[in-house]
Parts: sequence; structure tokens; C-alpha cells
Amino acid sequence: MSHLHTDDALLKRVRRIAGQVTAIERALISEKDCATTLHLVAATRGAMNGLMDAIIESHVREHVARPDLSDDDRAAGAEQLIAAIRRYSK
Repeated sequence: MSHLHTDDALLKRVRRIAGQVTAIERALISEKDCATTLHLVAATRGAMNGLMDAIIESHVREHVARPDLSDDDRAAGAEQLIAAIRRYSK
């Protein structure tokens, strides 16, 4: 079971992002001006980046930096993080 499932703050962030995406959809449907739509997209991107930061921090604390991890578990956690960051940065 994931250690993230109990983090209510992450769920609140995701729900807020879902609302922001819905706002983008409404802006496109209602033909809002470009500046308004760009602002909505930028805000949503910032929120996604914040979510990613929070999950990365949680991963590092739980799967890389926790003192009771074996060297193999720590290496696996680091590799998972590297793979995720590579995909995210593309």
C-alpha cells in the first residue's frame, strides 16, 4: 500500500487541480480571451509542479533517506525517482 494514500493535503491539491482543468475547459468552450486562458493554464501548471514537488519530497523521505532502508531498497528508490524526473522533464 502506498504511503501517499493517507495524505489528505495531496488529495486536496489534486481536487483543486481538477477544478483548474475544468476552468480551462470552460474558458475554451465559452471562447474566453487568450490572456485569460493562458493565465488559467499557467496557474494549473504551477499547481501540477507543486504537486510533483510534494510527491518527490515524500518519495525521497520514504524510499531514499529513511535510515532503516537497506542499501538495495535505497538504490531502488533512487532509481525510481530518477526515472520519474526524466519522464517529467521531457
